[in-house]
Amino acid sequence: MKVAFIGTGSMGSLLIEAFLRSGALHPHQICASNRSKPKAELLAKRHPGLRITHCNAEAANGSHIVFLCVKPLDYPCVVTELTDVLNEGQIVVSITSPVGIALLEGRIPSKVAKIIPSITHSALAGASLCIYGSRILPEDRLLLEQLISSISLPTAIRESETRIASDIASCGPAFIAFILQQWAQEAAKLTGITFDEAVRLGAEMLHGTGKLLTEGGFTPQELQRRVAVPGGVTSEGITVLQNGLQGVFKQLIEATHRKYDDDLGRLDLLFGAKPGSGADKEA
Repeated sequence: MKVAFIGTGSMGSLLIEAFLRSGALHPHQICASNRSKPKAELLAKRHPGLRITHCNAEAANGSHIVFLCVKPLDYPCVVTELTDVLNEGQIVVSITSPVGIALLEGRIPSKVAKIIPSITHSALAGASLCIYGSRILPEDRLLLEQLISSISLPTAIRESETRIASDIASCGPAFIAFILQQWAQEAAKLTGITFDEAVRLGAEMLHGTGKLLTEGGFTPQELQRRVAVPGGVTSEGITVLQNGLQGVFKQLIEATHRKYDDDLGRLDLLFGAKPGSGADKEA
């Protein structure tokens, strides 16, 4: 099986490295294209046998699966480059949330899926968000999920849920890292612990908490009840969080959705589509 990666930026490189580390793909199965010659050449140097090209159409031609790992506003140009080389038997996977499946299906003959990855896949962990187009057959879905499951937990969602699910699964690591950074900084200021020690303890705590929530049978509410004994230290801390975080996550969701809607509008203009057609609006 030949797999193409159009774009070897941050997420494209991450996916290639993760698939190779997991053993799901081997270098000779991958062809990657990128506008930046040094980035692509570095990948090829690290993984002998991996083929690189600076022509997107060359990378996609003959590939079974084509991952589109470019920025949303680059899609119109890239799709135009690929239209003549793609065929009905290929699977094109978009990894960006604003570009809708129906929009891509209207411009290329291939089967189309949208799979939103996360930086957590570099640790062969986390959830990948999977949305399948109307041309994807059961065997296509099985092929994609077998590949994706080597680096993550494939999680099927509706396209209308893309933004909020991405906030949690894809943007979430940055949000949680920001909270840990702030916590560790204040801990270092107010006590004798160092910033690095606080971060290390916090990282191990997050790792363990994740396991309790995914493998230990705990819900968030049950975990709080087990740790926050009434009248205890944790209970005092929970009260502070309840007061301080009132409305914060509502504001976060509103901010990410505003940016998302702005991206949709810009994509509609670039693709020459009717307003609102950039992503699926189903309820």
